[in-house]
Amino acid sequence: MKKQFISLFLLTLTLFSLSSCNDWLDVRPDTEQKDEDQFSTAQGFYDALIGAYMEMASRDIYGERMTMTNIESLANQWSLSERETSRNEDLHLMQHDYENVAYAQAAVKTIYAKLFNVIAQANMIIKNIEENGNAIPDPAIRYTLQGEAYAMRAYCQLDLLRLFGEVPGGTIKVELPYSETTGIEEMPAYYNFNAYVEKLKADIAQAEELLRDNDPVMTYSFDDLNGNNDGTVDDNMLYRQSRLNYWAVKALEARMYLYIGDKSKAAEIAREIINAQVNGAPVMTMSGATDFTTGYKLCPSECLFYLSKWDVMDYSRSFLVGGQSSFSNNSSLGITTFKRDAMYTGQNITTHNRYKNCWNDKAIDNYGQSKVVTTKYYWDENALTSTQQMFGCQIIPMLRMSEIYLIAMEGATSLTEANELYYEYRLAHEVPTDPDFSSLQEVADYMIPEYRREFFAEGQLFYTYKRLNATNIMGSVLSASENPVPMTEEDYIVPLPTTEYNPNNPDKTE
Repeated sequence: MKKQFISLFLLTLTLFSLSSCNDWLDVRPDTEQKDEDQFSTAQGFYDALIGAYMEMASRDIYGERMTMTNIESLANQWSLSERETSRNEDLHLMQHDYENVAYAQAAVKTIYAKLFNVIAQANMIIKNIEENGNAIPDPAIRYTLQGEAYAMRAYCQLDLLRLFGEVPGGTIKVELPYSETTGIEEMPAYYNFNAYVEKLKADIAQAEELLRDNDPVMTYSFDDLNGNNDGTVDDNMLYRQSRLNYWAVKALEARMYLYIGDKSKAAEIAREIINAQVNGAPVMTMSGATDFTTGYKLCPSECLFYLSKWDVMDYSRSFLVGGQSSFSNNSSLGITTFKRDAMYTGQNITTHNRYKNCWNDKAIDNYGQSKVVTTKYYWDENALTSTQQMFGCQIIPMLRMSEIYLIAMEGATSLTEANELYYEYRLAHEVPTDPDFSSLQEVADYMIPEYRREFFAEGQLFYTYKRLNATNIMGSVLSASENPVPMTEEDYIVPLPTTEYNPNNPDKTE
C-alpha cells in the first residue's frame, strides 16, 4: 500500500503576505525563507492570519461549496432535475453517488484540499508564534492571534469530521487525519472517532484559554469594536465578528458537543453564551425586525462569527438568482413552490421575517414555471451605503445566535425551559403568538424542519441529518406527491479522496 500525504495542498504550501486585506502579494517557492520574512514582524503575523481567513472564504469551501452548493446538495436542499441541469456535481452529490469520479469525487477532492490548506496555514501561525511570538510586542494581541489560529484549525477539523467521519453512534467506523503539521515531510496522524474528538476538545480548550483574558470582546461590545474605536483598542483587534473571537469559540464548542451527542453539555455552553454580558448588556442577541427592515438577509446582528466576502453577490447570483426574474433550468439552483410550502408547514408565514424576506418566488424558468430562490446573498445596492453593504451583506455566516438558541432548546431538560427559549426565538422571528411546545419530544421533532428553514444555503442541514442519523430526508419535492428520500449510514459518510491515504478502505487507496 502506498501511503499518500495530504498531497492536494502540502506540495504547494506557502503563506502569503498582504499589502491590504484584499491583495495577495509575492508567492515564493522557498518556504523556509518565506517563513523568516513573513513572521519577522507583528504585521507579518496579522497578514498571515488575514490570509487564512480569506482562504476560509474561498468559493471552494465556505464561500460557496460548504455553504451554498455542494453541502446543500448532500442535504437535498435543491430541486434538481437530472434531465435539465448541467450542475453535475450537485446532482451526483444529491444522489449520494460518491463513486462518480468526474463530478462527485472531484468536488470532494477540492473541498478536502482547501480545508487542509486552511489548517496548514493555521498550523504555520501556531508554530511561528511559539518560535517567534516576541515579534508581536503586546502579549494580549499575541495570545489572541494564537487563540484564533487554534480555533480556525478546530473549526475546519470539526467540519472534516462532520463531512467525512462516521455517524455519531453508528456502526461504520472511520479514521481521519488531524493535522498539526506544517511541512511536506510530515504525514498527519489518523485517529478514530473518540481520539479525534479529544483532539478537537484540546484545540478548542486551548483557544478559549488564550482568548479568555486577552480578546477585546471580553471588555467591549461587538458594536464598540465594529470600527467605533476611541484609540484604546489596537486597530488589528477590531471587527471581532469577522474573527474567531472568544464567544465564537464557545459557540463552536457547543456545536461540537451537540454533534457528538452530548446535548446536555452543548446546552450548558449555549446557555452560557445566551446569558453572557459585557458592560451590563447581553454579548449577543438574535436578529429581529431591524436587520430585515434595513435590508440585511444574513442576520449579521446575530453572527458570532462571519467571513467577509466582498464579491459574494456578484458570483452567487449567477446560480442562486437572488432578486432576478430569470431562472435557468440548466444552471440555476432553486426549489419548487411545493417544497417551499412544505418547508414552512405549520409556520405563521404572515409575519415570519425569514419567510417574508429571504425568498424570491417570482423567478420564472425556461418553461414559464415559477421557481423559488433564496435572496439571502442578494441586496439592493442602491438602498444601502457601502458601509452597510460591507458589514451587513458581504458576509458568509459561520456561527449565529439562532443556532445557539436551537442548541439550548434541544438540550433543555424541562419543557418550561425549552418554551422560555422558544418564546425568545419566536420573538426574533416575529411570530411570538405561535403556540408553545407541548412536550420535549415535540422540541426534538422541531429541530430538523427548523434547521432546514433557518440555515438554508448556509450549509448546516446535512450535518443535522447525519448527527441524528435520519432515515429519511426531504427530497427535491418537484410535485405535491413526492416521497421523502431514504438514507443509509453509508450515504452520510463521504469517502476520503482517492488520492489520500485511507485506512478505512485500503483497497481503494492509491
